[in-house]
Amino acid sequence: MNTMENRVTKLFNIKYPIVQGGMVWCSGWKLASAVSNAGGLGIIGAGSMHPEILLEHIQKCKQATDAPFAVNIPLLYPEMDNLISIIIENKVPIVFTSAGNPKAWTSHLKEQGITVVHVVSSVKFALKAEAAGVDAIVAEGFEAGGHNGREETTTMCLIPEVSKAVNIPVIAAGGIGGGKSMLAAFALGAEGVQMGSAFAATVESSASKEFKEEVIKAKEGDTSLTLKAVTPVRLLKNDFYSRVKEAEDRGASKEELRELLAKRRAKKGIFEGDLIEGELEIGQVSASIDSLKTASEVVKDTWEEFLDERKRISSLF
Repeated sequence: MNTMENRVTKLFNIKYPIVQGGMVWCSGWKLASAVSNAGGLGIIGAGSMHPEILLEHIQKCKQATDAPFAVNIPLLYPEMDNLISIIIENKVPIVFTSAGNPKAWTSHLKEQGITVVHVVSSVKFALKAEAAGVDAIVAEGFEAGGHNGREETTTMCLIPEVSKAVNIPVIAAGGIGGGKSMLAAFALGAEGVQMGSAFAATVESSASKEFKEEVIKAKEGDTSLTLKAVTPVRLLKNDFYSRVKEAEDRGASKEELRELLAKRRAKKGIFEGDLIEGELEIGQVSASIDSLKTASEVVKDTWEEFLDERKRISSLF
């Protein structure tokens, strides 16, 4: 397959400007190494890992691939000092940060020669991330799964505004499920895409078989952004979602909503496969996922569709 050389592929030293999302309970070393071996950028999602577990995943990822890979860390994580130390000691080349102030760790990471990327959901936070010195930005639209921006700005609206506002490379996320949406993101100003849901439902994803099957079964309208009063998250509709919606509709307090979430819901749903009591985080693009693929197939199919669609569009003019 033809490769692409642009600011994103050069920054990460990868063949294709395709980044795998660092998803809790999905993005372990098996998925990250498979994506990196396929020419994209694999990411270990540290948000659900204790420090010793992250260390194990980094070491196993290094054994499974010689290609660059990254670690995603939510900046509100309670053991940040330990995670950062492990990342530096093990010479992880790239770190994606999210859910917090990028000023907190960007300079420190960059002093260690680490490339830093920050995830944002608005132009305001994109500008703050650029000012903090990050090397690139992931601009994530309302369509995305998992934790989401309160602004509810769609990818179609977010990417051109962020691309216009900053001078560093922009990676589009939210609703990117294949080559066609990747091409659309490039037309809007992105130089790479980050895909979460498409990789969550792959063979190498550490999510449970039950969760993957539920994602593959999902249809249009089967997800909803909820818990905006506490921490916005897009979920597949199940019994747990119905209880959350009922609580929100009757004006439940933030404390009650936090109590609903405080029972390891994401692990229960995604990792353990409890489709009734679990929190099933996934994006709107799940409606277009209809089969279980390998991570390599997702990268290959996305890139080939991108090239084919670019050729088709060019033929129209």
